[in-house]
This record gives sequence, C-alpha cells and structure tokens, in this order.
Amino acid sequence: MVRVKLVGAGGYGGIGLVELLLRHPEVSLEVLVDVQGVGSPLSDMWPYLRGYCDQVIVAPDSAEARETEVDVVFCATPDGVGQTVAPVEVAAGRRVVDYSGDFRFNSEALYREYATRIARDPVHKAPGLLGESVYGLTELHRDRVRKARVVGNPGCFAMSCICGLWPAVQHGLVETEGICCDCKTGVSGGGKKPAAGFHFPERYENTNAYRLTGHQHVMEIERELGLLAGREVRVTFTPQVVPMVRGILSTLYGRLPTGVTHRKVLEAYRDTFAGEPFFQVRDYTEPAGTSDVRGSNRVIVTVATDERTGVFRVISHIDNLVKGQAGSALQNMNAMFLLPETMGLDLAPQHP
Repeated sequence: MVRVKLVGAGGYGGIGLVELLLRHPEVSLEVLVDVQGVGSPLSDMWPYLRGYCDQVIVAPDSAEARETEVDVVFCATPDGVGQTVAPVEVAAGRRVVDYSGDFRFNSEALYREYATRIARDPVHKAPGLLGESVYGLTELHRDRVRKARVVGNPGCFAMSCICGLWPAVQHGLVETEGICCDCKTGVSGGGKKPAAGFHFPERYENTNAYRLTGHQHVMEIERELGLLAGREVRVTFTPQVVPMVRGILSTLYGRLPTGVTHRKVLEAYRDTFAGEPFFQVRDYTEPAGTSDVRGSNRVIVTVATDERTGVFRVISHIDNLVKGQAGSALQNMNAMFLLPETMGLDLAPQHP
C-alpha cells in the first residue's frame, strides 16, 4: 500500500487527485495539507465529497503534516512551494510529485531562464535536486520516472502540445521551423481563485487569447521537442480561453517536408503510440472533441495533414484536469512504485 500526503488538497488539482485516489486499490490517503480550511473536513470545502473524503485538512506546519509516515508527497501547489517542500520530504525518504514548474527543468541555468521568463525569483531553493528531477510525461520518460525521487509534472498545455507533436518531431515529419500551437482551454485551467475575467458575464459567450508572450508552458514544450528533434525547436504558442469548464484542444501546425504524405504521418503516430493505454490516434475522417476525453486520462490525437497546401496538422485533445494535471501525477506515482500505470486511471470519459 502506497501512503500518500497531498499538499494543496483544496484546489482543483488537489480534489482531482483525491477523486482518483479514492478509486485506487493500492493507495492510502494519509494526510491532507492546505493553508485554507484547516481543521475542517475537505468535504466542508467541497460538499460533493461528503461521505467519500471527510478527512480533516491540516496546516503545513502542523505535527500531522510533518510527522505522518508516508511514501510519496504530491504538491498540488503553485510555483515556489514545491521547491521548499521537496528537500525536507526527500531527506525523510519520501518521493515527490510536484505540479508546478519548480522541477520541470534539470539545471539551475534552465530554471533561472524559466523563472525569469515568468517574472519569478530566479534562484531555486533546492538546486541540489534539480539535476535528478525528471520531467513527468510518463510515456516519454518512463524508465527515469520509475527511479526518480522527484518528478516535475508537465503543464497542461505542454502535455497537449508535446503529445501531439512527439512522433512528427522525432521522425522528421514536420519542419521544426515555424511550428504553431493554437490551443484552447476551459476556464478551470485558471484554478479556483476568483478573478474578474472568469466572472460568468465576462466568460459566457466569450473567447479570448491571453498571455501571448511569456506563457509559463512554452519553455518546457520547446525543451522536450528539442530533445526529440536533436536540435533547437521554437514554437509560436497562442493560448485561448473558451467558455467551457474543462478540456484542451490544441491544433498544431507546421510545414510538411518534401515527400511526407498523410499516410506516412498517420502510420508513424499509430506506431509510436501502439501499446500506450491512454493514447488514441484517429484519422481526420473520425470525429473527436473534448467531450471524448472529459474526466479521463486519455489523449486523442487526430492526424489531419493537408497535402494540397503542404501543411502538417494534428489536433490533440486532453482533459486539462486529468491528463493535464492529476491523472498524469497519479500515472507518475504508479510508475514510481512499479504499479500498473492504468491503476486508478482506467476511467471512461464522461459524456455528454
């Protein structure tokens, strides 16, 4: 039985993980930590969990948070928290899965570049752990995730874009200059904290692009694609918020190299993802939408190249709160403890 501590239990990422852990036959949820709701059951904050998770939330500095014996700690927290939590937990023999950008980059120099881009303190508080941290896209880094003490969970947009472009970039099926990522997300991607732009009258029947420069997920997209391509890759990234609760649809464009056909691209995607339980590859004639992944850890990649215009095009669909967050985190935990990756995650999408 894997004993779990969840830091940041009250946010969307936290309760999303709770929902999954409640279904997991090899997990014991030992302690819930948050700065809000301390002393009250999680189900007081989120009444839909009443009777399912009535565990009391404890403060980060409480004896329960510090002393409860666990095997793994999930940090469902914003940037800056995980890098203060991880050194203490690792020193105590625990493994860490962090939701933020704190451990997505493997050197002080890379982290400094990332933090500077998003206007955060560029000095990492646990530099000694950066070199061993593993980027937690399980399918791409499975062997390293299994051995890792610290895993940096991918950002939701990054998960969508990397999964959508991986086979094409790896096998030279798209020109790496001029790749465009046109990405649409549901409102839950902004978290539970109220904001004027997410007020119902502002969001309903309204779609807008945002953070057109300096988005926090661009650097990890370019880093992972560069590793796959064996050279530097830069992308034009356009995130947009659409009036739905959850889901990401990323339309990914580039130029088709000479001689690359739609059939060749489709076969490469099917070969790359063969045997991956969470991936489905569809031809453009097969319908797909965000409702096909809602509530699941599934990734649907639709191959829709346009030979007439010489344009490479694929559409990637994920649930931003599952494969883009809590589901990916649990998949990483399963790999770290040598459990089947589908355990607790073998969920059909919710429809309609």
